[in-house]
Amino acid sequence: MIHKILKDKQVVLASKSPRRQQIFGQLGLKVLYMPAKIDENIDLSHPRAYVIKLAKEKATQVAKSMDPDSIIVAADTIVYLNGQILNKPRDDYQAAHFLSLLSGQTHYVYTGLCICYKNRNYTDYARTAVTFKELTAREISDYIETGEPVDKAGAYGIQGYGSQFITRVVGCYFNVMGFPVANFYNLLNNQVFHRGK
Repeated sequence: MIHKILKDKQVVLASKSPRRQQIFGQLGLKVLYMPAKIDENIDLSHPRAYVIKLAKEKATQVAKSMDPDSIIVAADTIVYLNGQILNKPRDDYQAAHFLSLLSGQTHYVYTGLCICYKNRNYTDYARTAVTFKELTAREISDYIETGEPVDKAGAYGIQGYGSQFITRVVGCYFNVMGFPVANFYNLLNNQVFHRGK
C-alpha cells in the first residue's frame, strides 16, 4: 500500500491543489507541499503528451531544490472535448463557455503524473470519460455563483456542486478530482521501487 511504500520517505507534492492535498491526506500521507511555477502554455495539442509534459516539468523544477532522496510527486489535469483542451477558466465568462460546451456531452479528463526520485523521472497518465446532463443557462449561472468552477480544469469539480451535472463516469473517479490514485500506486510499486506483483 502507498502509505507503507512511502513510510520513511520525504514526500513532496508539487501542487497547491486542495483536492490533491485532500487525497494525500486520505491515503495517510504526511507530505510537504511545494507548488511549482511553470509556463503552462505549451504547444502540444495531444492531451496525453500535454499532461505528461507539464507534470514532468513541475516535478523536475521542484526536485532541483530538494534532496535527491526526496520523492517529488507532480500531476497536471485537463478536460478534453472534441479536440479542444479545457484548462482552468480565466474568468466567469470563460467558465460559462466551458460549461456550455460540456453540456449534454461526453468529455475526457486526462491527468499526467510524474514521480521524481534519485534524479530519475517516472511518468504515467490516466484518462476518464465523463458525461454531463444537458445544462440550462440558469444551472450554469447558479453553478458559477458557487465559485467552484474558478480553479478547476474544465470549470467543474466532480466532488462538489458539479457532481449534480454528471450522469456517467467511465474510469478512475480520483483522476477526475485531479490525482489518479491507482496509477500512483502502480508507478511506485512496479517502477520506482520494483516491489513487483
